[in-house]
Amino acid sequence: MTENDGTRGFLISFEGSEGSGKSTQISRIADRFEDAGYEVVVTREPGGTAIGEEIRHILMHFAEASNMMPETELLLFAASRAQLVREVILPAVEAGKIVLCDRFMDSTTVYQGVARNIQSEPVHLINTFAVGNMIPDVTVVIDLDAEVGLSRIRHRANDLPDRMEQENIHFYEKVRNGYLMLAKAMPERFIVVDGELQREELEQTIWKELRQRVI
Repeated sequence: MTENDGTRGFLISFEGSEGSGKSTQISRIADRFEDAGYEVVVTREPGGTAIGEEIRHILMHFAEASNMMPETELLLFAASRAQLVREVILPAVEAGKIVLCDRFMDSTTVYQGVARNIQSEPVHLINTFAVGNMIPDVTVVIDLDAEVGLSRIRHRANDLPDRMEQENIHFYEKVRNGYLMLAKAMPERFIVVDGELQREELEQTIWKELRQRVI
């Protein structure tokens, strides 16, 4: 789905490493779309459904998750995604709504494929099986230096770091490079923005790009 035919909505995914500010920008962009008269659904990965949130707990906070194998992690993310697509995303897009998703299939390509060193072929096949034809219309990558992202995580006042947020600098460098490689390979779908911009400026930059592609 590359353009709005008047009946279908749009799926816009937001990607980036930990600390990039995705959640803040998704909330702001959701307000922008609502002000423009669109119905908006905001969701996240892993999670977004009752089943997905249980999977999220296993992936992020389960006490024994430190022993999780990369292949197990890959399949759990895919399971959550398959449920989210069919229960939330597909019905919303078919109803003409804008869906803003905090992470989607590209996270698996980058985190489990590039950073966890799982071969690209099984990652692609499992991703494809999980999402079916529901490919994002636009993917916003909030690009951020790995050290800056880790610093932001350490200075958060509210939440303890989850399992992904406890990875080392080399892992996050792989993640960043993985997103940039995807964006370079698929410029028609990806928008890369500077995660070190001030929140208001970053919001304006993302909104300007999305207006050109969606509205």
